[in-house]
Amino acid sequence: MNFTRWSARLPGTQRRAAARTENAAAATPDRRGESPSPVPSARVEQLTDEGEPIPGVDELPVREVLDRVPALVALVHGTDHRLAYVNDAYTTAFGVRPPGEPARDALPELAELGLLPLLDQVLRSGKPRTLKSRKAPDGRSYTFTCTPVTEGEAGAATAVSGVLVFATDVTDHAEAAERLRASERRQRETAVTLQRSLLPQELEEPDDLRIAATYHPGGTEAAVGGDWYDVITLGGGRTALVIGDVMGRGVRAAAVMGQLRTAVRAYARLDLPPHEVLQLLDGLATEIDANQIATCVYAVHDPNEGRLVYASAGHLPILVRDENGDVQRADEPTGPPLGTGGWMHASGSIALSPGSTAVLYTDGLVERRDEDLDEGIASLERALAGATGTPQVVCDRLVRSAGVTADHDDDVAVLVLQHPARTGPDSDLFRNAALELLGGVEAAPRARAFASGVLTSWRFPTDLHDLGVLATSELVANSLQHGTPPMRLRLRRTDRRLIIEVTDGDDHLPRRRRAEPVDESGRGIAIVATIASAWGSRRTPGGGKAVWCEFVLPKASR
Repeated sequence: MNFTRWSARLPGTQRRAAARTENAAAATPDRRGESPSPVPSARVEQLTDEGEPIPGVDELPVREVLDRVPALVALVHGTDHRLAYVNDAYTTAFGVRPPGEPARDALPELAELGLLPLLDQVLRSGKPRTLKSRKAPDGRSYTFTCTPVTEGEAGAATAVSGVLVFATDVTDHAEAAERLRASERRQRETAVTLQRSLLPQELEEPDDLRIAATYHPGGTEAAVGGDWYDVITLGGGRTALVIGDVMGRGVRAAAVMGQLRTAVRAYARLDLPPHEVLQLLDGLATEIDANQIATCVYAVHDPNEGRLVYASAGHLPILVRDENGDVQRADEPTGPPLGTGGWMHASGSIALSPGSTAVLYTDGLVERRDEDLDEGIASLERALAGATGTPQVVCDRLVRSAGVTADHDDDVAVLVLQHPARTGPDSDLFRNAALELLGGVEAAPRARAFASGVLTSWRFPTDLHDLGVLATSELVANSLQHGTPPMRLRLRRTDRRLIIEVTDGDDHLPRRRRAEPVDESGRGIAIVATIASAWGSRRTPGGGKAVWCEFVLPKASR
């Protein structure tokens, strides 16, 4: 076994050998007895006689070198890896090891670390192998390099007869890496906690919709993102639905998301059209962080219209499945993401009739690195076409069909809403009645009589009946005095509340004010606000306004 020839190629070996050859040639005279060296003979003699020559690497005893190496070294021989040698560092780390025994018995620490199969690979292939940063029984971490050892003279055929195990102590590096991973885990947990705390803890439950949502943060190797969703009841039976995605990851993205979600809720209380809400949100996003871009969809459902009115700022299209299983994609209009500025957003609409299911989602559900985005959306459409059951069942099924797991590389937010088709006894709890207010002041008594008859047919208790007639009278009187035709009265009951709404052609919104004792008007809205559970007003898309109030039904009437 030629165990020492590995040192022949160490840096500097050939250079020192060449220097010794040149010195010898300089000291030899030529055939005429003259020295070819320009250096005087005395100087040559001084150079050649100076001390003992430095030994080459080939002349160093290998065992003595390996014994002094601070790394752990072991040499095993044969197919059963019998121990031939361990250096002092190895003995210090793991104790004295009996030579001649198989490595499984003589070096149990290598067997515990799973190195024995690696020794077999090196012996068969004749190629070195490395096992990085393994924690040994002594509590320290090592990187093991297994190198084949050959026997035979240089230039002759050689065969691998053993393996040299070289272990470098990397404990400091391993501990530093673990501290870094622990820090990253803490930062991710902080971001996830912040993200979840900023999302709605409980979804609001509209009367006419059934809603479920889910959020899956990215896997452990990816920091949490800025996905969010929200459900906002606007009053008068209308509901706002929001989903968005802040670009980027980490605590900063989650913090920006929280600010945008809070702003959306504040703007929603103004009961503005979807495109106006996005217009306000676009300006705010620029003020929050000009370098942070977010996408968002804001939609409003009105049960009286049976449609979903929406505006999109660079977000993915809403998908709607009708009661027959056909899926439609709400593609247009779509503006640029929030924070870009200089764009006038527009609203669109898509039918959401009874029996329909709508899905709002973020790109983590459909975007894959090896797949076109349109293919991902098409896959989601196919999954939605076959998804039935409650909103939560549909939500879980869509997430599973998209292959979202715990180690998914992107955040996923999904919001599913259903407009149930009610039949049988449930349909009696959802009623509508409307009256066109024609003529002048004589429309007021007709409206009171109409409201009284409807509320009686709906079998409301006397006190709620009387309050409903009084609120109808005040809203109609306010519209007749301050509004313009066309005017309309609408009464609506759900399983939880009575809603009274009056629309007219004037876009001036009423406000509650304190009436002076000498004032002959100005008390109508104050009376409505006092007797009703809630009231509000909004501008209608075609021009004009709607003023509404609602009463929570007693449990006996539900």
